[in-house]
Amino acid sequence: MTGDILFLAHRTPFPPDRGDKIRSWNVLKALARLAPVHVAALCTDPDEVRYADTLREVATSVTLVPHQGSKFAAMASALMSGGSASVSACASSALSAHVDALMARGTIGAIYAFSGQMAQYVPSHLGDTRFLMDFVDMDSAKFAAWGEGRSLSAFANRFEARRLFAFERSVANRADLSLFVSEAEAALFRQATGLGADRVRPLENGIDLERFHTGHTAPTLEGDGPHIVFTGQMDYAPNVEAAVHYARNVLPRVRAVLGDARFWIVGRAPVPAVTELGALPGVIVTGTVPDPRDHIAAADLIVAPLLLARGIQNKVLEAMAMGKPVLASTPAAEGIDALAGRDLAIADGAQAQAEATLALLADPVRRTALGQAARFRMEARYGWGATLAPLAEMLATPHTQRAAA
Repeated sequence: MTGDILFLAHRTPFPPDRGDKIRSWNVLKALARLAPVHVAALCTDPDEVRYADTLREVATSVTLVPHQGSKFAAMASALMSGGSASVSACASSALSAHVDALMARGTIGAIYAFSGQMAQYVPSHLGDTRFLMDFVDMDSAKFAAWGEGRSLSAFANRFEARRLFAFERSVANRADLSLFVSEAEAALFRQATGLGADRVRPLENGIDLERFHTGHTAPTLEGDGPHIVFTGQMDYAPNVEAAVHYARNVLPRVRAVLGDARFWIVGRAPVPAVTELGALPGVIVTGTVPDPRDHIAAADLIVAPLLLARGIQNKVLEAMAMGKPVLASTPAAEGIDALAGRDLAIADGAQAQAEATLALLADPVRRTALGQAARFRMEARYGWGATLAPLAEMLATPHTQRAAA
């Protein structure tokens, strides 16, 4: 590859305080070490424009376009056009005009689109410009999973799943490489599209091993404990579902044996379904906290009881890197290269998760062993330098024969 890199993102790639931003920020830094990078991103919170100066410490140029996409308008547009509501929600004429102007300069040698919705800004005719599409997860499969059942929302999710997959497939046919956060996710996409491993590859998430470490000072949490902690963005549907599940179905079984057990739900923007859990015995909903590492460090057990998950869960990597014992569901652990029973514990269903929680809380030696093995695994496998090392080769490879747009 010769020339600069255009980095497209559906959210401002800073600060790295949620899953997608952690990935986009670290990918951006890795790309900037290979060539000059021009950031063009949407910001759903106009206040995020203030991060432009921080991004300019890494990137050659930064354009952040405030964008308040209406879900209703996106759905209406999708119905009229026959397209995907997820894609329509990220449409911006201002960002499109900026990308067109930047491409007209003739200095862009590669485009890295972060999240499938941003492919709409990639020009139809690219010539020798290399195009890497970072889908992160197969979002159409997520909508398909939410589409089970007969409710109106399930019908809408099935509708979106079909249209989004058609878009994903067309984008993948144009891209030189389609990237996913795990081999499991990449394999699912290869099976669905018929594309081979030369066109669909994993680019795994990593973890900042210096920020998330075993020496973080643990504050004293309210109450005698034991303290069970769940972290995440608490307006994100899978996190909401997981928090509700554990608080209502698992914790009562745990407290029937350990009456002082406390379940901490740590994360910003909790929706009403989460905040109301704070009225339950033993449940604490923190909302935004200064540093989630404080609660992770103070936890006796970290839980990740997600019923639906795609790719690699940063919350699990963070807890493991801090040497904490983790009890995860199968979906939350999928995609993480770690050995169940050695590096983390896995259980599914309320009864099994309650039993596993009680067994771990009753065995501090076992918890310590799990935490030590977890940290060792993160050091051996998941530093960002190692997981993003393939980027140089991915960008250097000559472009493939693309399908027509």
